[in-house]
Amino acid sequence: MKLSVIIPVYNEKGTIKEVINKVKAVRVEKEIIVVDDCSSDGTQELLKKEEGIKVLYHPQNMGKGAAVRSGLRHIRGDLVIIQDADLEYEPEDYPQLIKPILEGSANVVYGSRFKKKGEFFSALYYWANKFLTLVTNILYNSMLSDMETCYKVFKAEVIRDIEIESNRFNFEPEITAKVLKRGYKILEVPISYRGRGRKMGKKIAFKDGLEALYCLIKYRLLN
Repeated sequence: MKLSVIIPVYNEKGTIKEVINKVKAVRVEKEIIVVDDCSSDGTQELLKKEEGIKVLYHPQNMGKGAAVRSGLRHIRGDLVIIQDADLEYEPEDYPQLIKPILEGSANVVYGSRFKKKGEFFSALYYWANKFLTLVTNILYNSMLSDMETCYKVFKAEVIRDIEIESNRFNFEPEITAKVLKRGYKILEVPISYRGRGRKMGKKIAFKDGLEALYCLIKYRLLN
């Protein structure tokens, strides 16, 4: 099966090349789709020099959810994974992430940072994620440990069947809510993680947590 790797990127000049090289090094059949969300720090110039990848450019900054949506329009693989561009997640985890789907035991797999000891930079991010995951489990009768993880793997037909509306970081709770409401079980596998803070470029803010909470409640109530 071919894996489509979607990499949303915004102002990640310092890490994007290394991320792409790490993804290329993973020994699975794959295509790499990078969606630049109107970077202004020189990221675009680096991407134009890359070979063996497909790059899409947004004319204006729209957010992670919008970037993922753009990437999904161009996938040709059987499986899809979202890869952040900031080196917090290790592409070397791909084989264990796609293994349950290849074996036929899952249609959706999340990489959990809590099933394997990771380096969380901020206690606030840690507990906010724990809280949002708890809310997800209560509202959707699930048993997740890491709803906000970047590493989400889907069979292509599953993700194509879901309309993504969110433009920003509330893509994570939206896609989780819609997957669970459709009756898919999400299998989690442990992954490596190396967190970073806002001074290191992390872009998630407190308001994103509030929007995620609203999103979880909204999609629980909607048909």
